[in-house]
Amino acid sequence: MHRLLAASLTAAAGALLAVAAALGVVALLNATPDQPNTPLVHYEAPTRGQ
Repeated sequence: MHRLLAASLTAAAGALLAVAAALGVVALLNATPDQPNTPLVHYEAPTRGQ
């Protein structure tokens, strides 16, 4: 019975650790700001009629 209790507590602790790690990763991904979508190089559009 002692081994069964130890195994179930270990499994519960592992599951709790996995859930906490997943929530931490999601929190880190939401904490980073969105990067602006501006191009680094601008090209002039050709004018019509030339």
